[in-house]
Amino acid sequence: MNAPTPAVFLDRDGTLIEERHYLSDPEQVVLFPGVAEALLQLQNAGFDLFLVTNQSGVGRGYYTMAEVDRVHERLIAQLGQAFFRHIYVAPEAPDQPSLGRKPSPHFLFEARDRFHLDLASSYMVGDKLIDLECGWTAGLRKCLLVRTGYGAGVERVGDPRLARATIVDDLPAATRWILRNGSRTTLNPAPPGGEHPD
Repeated sequence: MNAPTPAVFLDRDGTLIEERHYLSDPEQVVLFPGVAEALLQLQNAGFDLFLVTNQSGVGRGYYTMAEVDRVHERLIAQLGQAFFRHIYVAPEAPDQPSLGRKPSPHFLFEARDRFHLDLASSYMVGDKLIDLECGWTAGLRKCLLVRTGYGAGVERVGDPRLARATIVDDLPAATRWILRNGSRTTLNPAPPGGEHPD
């Protein structure tokens, strides 16, 4: 069996795309500058890419999973050659039972088992503490907080747990950090194509 693959797990709103209040309209999907290029750099370096997003608007009845899928189709179309091995969505509201809702690491463990990942050589990038907590609990090598979305506000609050994180301006900066500090010496570039969100 081939050696486990390192991965980068990514939050969606505020990390890859501009934050919208309960986004359900694909026309409102706006990538932050440099996101598509940054993801392609990670992919070409041999990292598997995964989107992990809480979408409580489904559980609250504001929109449907079909609308979430359409948003993701628009996102994927804007990414060009970069692709996600899988998109994990937790649709539950905060007061509803949920296995996958961040900060739960459930989806990261599921991805590890399904895609043969090396979590100890993997990374999480997000704009909230729950993103970082998800990665820490899963035993990732490093969790990075971006200042886009809610990230700058999280940094200002100064939670002591942030001492464990690396804080950067945006996803391109996170990508530069990962590529500069990655511990893997042999990364296998991912094949073309990708998995459509379920």
